[in-house]
Amino acid sequence: MKLQADRIEGLNAVSRHGTDGVIVNGVEHRSSVLVPWQGEVVSWPIRDFALLEARHFEMLAEFKPELVIFGSGVRIRFPKPALLRPLIERRIGVETMDTAAASRTYNVLLSEGRTVLLALLFETTSPSAACT
Repeated sequence: MKLQADRIEGLNAVSRHGTDGVIVNGVEHRSSVLVPWQGEVVSWPIRDFALLEARHFEMLAEFKPELVIFGSGVRIRFPKPALLRPLIERRIGVETMDTAAASRTYNVLLSEGRTVLLALLFETTSPSAACT
């Protein structure tokens, strides 16, 4: 689904998303990815929701956002609260949504000038579908 203009000057906007990838600033990402409000978009080394660990959320805390939007995939799945401890201890808010809702919400918060981080989980075991 096309969300908006392909670029917001100086910020990392999501322009398209699908079940197996996302396009940020014209670059397609087909594996789990961390999209900070600005700076480099980076790979997130997680391929399966069941394998999430606290260290994966520790990586998110290192960006020092005020809020993390976690896109859990095609459907909403909530990580165990203990896994979110690295964020909670630093008073970083976290919201869990499916990938589509997470991408839209991230763009809205981005347009409001918020320091938000989008963490999208794309499982390698899920059926493949192209970004639309």
